[in-house]
Amino acid sequence: MTRPVPALAFVESPVQLLNVLEWAHGHAGPAAARPPLLDGIPGQGGRCAAHAHAAGAEPEAPGLRIVVLPPTDPMSRGQLRRMAGLARDEGHQVQWQEARGGGLAPLKALAALARDVRAARTVVVGDPFSRYVQLLLTLVRAEELVVVDDGTATMEFITQTARGERLVRWHRVGGGGLPGRVRELAYAPVSAAARRRFRPAGATGRGARRVEVFTSMPVTAHSGMTLRVNDFSWTRARFGPPRLTRGADLVGTSLVETGVVEPDRYLEAVRALAEEHGATRYFAHRRESPEKLRALSEATGLEIVRPDLPLELIARRGPVGRTIISFPSTVVHTLPYALSGTGVTVAVCDVDPGWLTGSASPRARGFLAGVTETARDVRRLPARAASSAG
Repeated sequence: MTRPVPALAFVESPVQLLNVLEWAHGHAGPAAARPPLLDGIPGQGGRCAAHAHAAGAEPEAPGLRIVVLPPTDPMSRGQLRRMAGLARDEGHQVQWQEARGGGLAPLKALAALARDVRAARTVVVGDPFSRYVQLLLTLVRAEELVVVDDGTATMEFITQTARGERLVRWHRVGGGGLPGRVRELAYAPVSAAARRRFRPAGATGRGARRVEVFTSMPVTAHSGMTLRVNDFSWTRARFGPPRLTRGADLVGTSLVETGVVEPDRYLEAVRALAEEHGATRYFAHRRESPEKLRALSEATGLEIVRPDLPLELIARRGPVGRTIISFPSTVVHTLPYALSGTGVTVAVCDVDPGWLTGSASPRARGFLAGVTETARDVRRLPARAASSAG
């Protein structure tokens, strides 16, 4: 007989793992009853647990089971290992499961996870667009399915599931020729089965279940779907408040790497923003290429910072600039929550349509504008700051 697994989470990025911790925190009761992390450093959980035991506290019940499906790039893997340490300090079980890299790794991972996926009562996923996660979803029998943010992609997920559309990332452009079309056709049944798993209990037919979206994004859940706001209460309880510096900090994006923005336009926009706002540091996105970052440093004189944790935690721990400037991205929605009450201003610079590449998705312009226009508690930079790079 299979032993039920109360909650099972699948994450593929550091931000997804952070948001799973935020979701779990909301289900665990008041933070004041739990020992704080020591300086936010992974590996200190034993000291926290020992202190709690010495104080006569009862050991906590086991947390949820988190399966990390790491990507291949070193920056993401490094951040994921740091986040996994924080998750273990919180009392959660963390399993590092390689599912990429070619060969038989995907099939081996699927075989290793299949039993627990079928037994889980609640399944939490960080990226419903992931093909590997969609493959796992075909095995799900859970009563509840939870989607936590994988950034602004949540906005597209809500829209597409409401319309019953195929799950496709907003920046993705069809291609790959005949082999790509063949792969799409072969994968179509898996994708369709995964979409059915997101059918809320209010729907009819087999496979309907409770569906919750845990998000910081400005979305409206469609019929039968539960929406819960992620206000980064775990992050605020565990870290900071930060020491503020006099200058401004810039936040990098992977818009060049995803083929949305021209590299030269992006570099000139960063240079103009740094000069206008007196920025001294550039927090690189984990997907930004070393060549691009080297060119940015040489052209702007900015200090390039490669964070070893998601930016929400880095900013909350500090030191951080009194102003944080970003292009349209996830952080213009998450940082106002994470930095609430600290005195930090989050500013967002629009992406000028002239910066877009010829191969950018037709949806790119409208989607990026929507990310900016719906951001709460941020300062919109004057249009000249965006157009000066053109």
